[in-house]
Amino acid sequence: MTDTASADHTVTSLAVLEALYDAPGEAAILKEIDHLVAPYRALIEAAPFVVIATGGTGGLDCSPRGDPAGFVRIADERTLLIPDRRGNNRIDTLRNLIEDPRIALLFMIPGYDETLRVNGRAVISTDPALTESFRLDGKAPRTVIVVTVERVYFQCSKALVRSRLWDPERRVARGTLPTAGQILAACSQGRIAAAPFDDAYPARVNATLY
Repeated sequence: MTDTASADHTVTSLAVLEALYDAPGEAAILKEIDHLVAPYRALIEAAPFVVIATGGTGGLDCSPRGDPAGFVRIADERTLLIPDRRGNNRIDTLRNLIEDPRIALLFMIPGYDETLRVNGRAVISTDPALTESFRLDGKAPRTVIVVTVERVYFQCSKALVRSRLWDPERRVARGTLPTAGQILAACSQGRIAAAPFDDAYPARVNATLY
């Protein structure tokens, strides 16, 4: 057993790659469409969590977003609206979208093993009427990501079944993993002290949710 990959076994062509796998079944092809049908709309409306993937000259980014279920609004069968809530102000997703409008979304619903994937293009809007329509807890987002849907399809349950992601018995005890302060202390080589950061962290998160 080894943790390194031999160059002799590196796949470098589509022909070699496709020879390793069977052809996709009919269902895997037919589930991909260019608009939101009623079942796909239902999944988006039930999802409190989405992962957003973008890319730009600075690199790729994969960013989690969450809010009450249905926070990604369906404007029509080819348009989604995502409020950009308060974060750490790195704005990696938004920087990428300025350079490259391509976007990919992965919707997840607790207890539901299928996920929903949406690929498309996006623009960033500061329309006051639009941002105000997403006001929550007295605060409106500064911007809204407007996604034009190009491809949408659900992902079968295998990954979540294998990982047993929603199984309560597989929950990891928080105390067995590094705290946010411990991670920052290691990354900053002690410039940020772990204990003071962790002591202030819960209150800071609650105060800056919206």
